[in-house]
Amino acid sequence: MEIIDSFLLGLIQGLTEFLPISSSGHLVLGKELLGGDFEKNITFEVIVHFGTLCSILVYYKKEIAAILSSLWKLVRNPSEIRQRYKSDNNIKLSWFILISMIPAAVVGFTMEEMIENTILRPFPVSIMLLVTGAILYSTRFRRDHPNDLGTGSALGIGLAQAFAILPGISRSGSTISLGLYLGIKREEVANFSFLMVIPVIAGAMLVKTFEMAESGVPFDTLFGLLVGFITSFVSGYFALKYLIILLRSKGIHPFAWYCWILGAVGLVYFW
Repeated sequence: MEIIDSFLLGLIQGLTEFLPISSSGHLVLGKELLGGDFEKNITFEVIVHFGTLCSILVYYKKEIAAILSSLWKLVRNPSEIRQRYKSDNNIKLSWFILISMIPAAVVGFTMEEMIENTILRPFPVSIMLLVTGAILYSTRFRRDHPNDLGTGSALGIGLAQAFAILPGISRSGSTISLGLYLGIKREEVANFSFLMVIPVIAGAMLVKTFEMAESGVPFDTLFGLLVGFITSFVSGYFALKYLIILLRSKGIHPFAWYCWILGAVGLVYFW
């Protein structure tokens, strides 16, 4: 893998993992345009996803530390689970994250191979980008009806995350859009969207790591992998920071135009 290709694909992964424009869709289009044997490069896929995972862990380090602290206290005193659930927001958040993981786990284990064989191609991905644009733009028309994050809304957002297994459908775009429609505050639903993806990315990485271990890592690719990791980590961190800032002021609907333009260009180019 060329260094410039590692940089470009790491940049694509980092920027699009958090911005609501579909990282999987961009990687499919990027691999097709750059050529090469990227589709079979499991090692590179694991490395760039590890980079974006690290960017979430760094950005939310305080929140993650607080959650782990609350969970540790609960482990030490499990009989207090009901009391702590009522009084400790971090325990509630942990429960909501657990609930949200269920749909993604079910869909991931049952449909991943089918999706890879039928949909992981530039033309259908371009169609899905148009759908993502429609999802994002629709948030302009939502009505304000303030609501708190609960078990039901966490499960619903988890279903939106499972829907985003389709390449070209933005995970963050789908989950944040549904959260906004449910009346959850912009920053709260964004934070939940990115915290809930940590175990999902980690789990997917673990599966891919076993595949990577079977194929091995050629020594001459190590520098390219390092470039991909650093690029995805740095670009992912700033993309996440920028999206939170944008959400506070304007929302996510402006990204719809980008998805529509890219999807339309993809349809024409890959016809």
